[in-house]
Amino acid sequence: MIAVLTADLIDSSGYEPAFLERVIETLQMQFDYFEEKLAEKKANFSIYRGDSLQGIINRPEKALLCSFLLKTALNKLESNQYSNSIKADLKLAIGIGSFDLKRDEISESNGEAFHFSGRTLDEMKSGSRKLMLKTSNLDINAEFDTSLALFDFIADRWSTASAEVIFYLLQGLKEKEIAQIVGISQSAVNQRKKTAGWDPISGLLKRFEEKISATFKGNQ
Repeated sequence: MIAVLTADLIDSSGYEPAFLERVIETLQMQFDYFEEKLAEKKANFSIYRGDSLQGIINRPEKALLCSFLLKTALNKLESNQYSNSIKADLKLAIGIGSFDLKRDEISESNGEAFHFSGRTLDEMKSGSRKLMLKTSNLDINAEFDTSLALFDFIADRWSTASAEVIFYLLQGLKEKEIAQIVGISQSAVNQRKKTAGWDPISGLLKRFEEKISATFKGNQ
């Protein structure tokens, strides 16, 4: 049992080349982080067509954390070239299921998790949703569909500064550490943390990890 993340950058055709390069470098840095801190192999992630990515998470309970890290890593980036402000963002689908065909190349691998993730992303392309989950368990799907819709609502209202604070909180950094990195006071970090909705987001992460671990424990 694995999780597969499949994602497309939103409106990437409007990115100037330098900004797109910055976005791709940021994604690669996150793949490095997954390998170093979460024991998820960097080789399990791939960027293709220049504006899409796919990755395998061997511990499905960590899929939402990885998704949030990818999203906030991009949401803290903004291009202001030509007086046209563009914030980097993506549509991402999480699929949790079996891993039936394992190949060296992700694009050649197959299984239930790949189908769930890819088909869900296709369904999302014509709508406003940016993060969705699909598994074989209907109760899990129903519970987190509402939660992730609410997360979309919250995240769409982030500033790049708010996204940056959430990004570091997701890595387990304390307010004082974030203040030093960002160059603001600890009280300012705390305010951004509250404004960005960190408490419900951290609660959602905890619930996801517990529920996914319990539901799919026997299928690992």
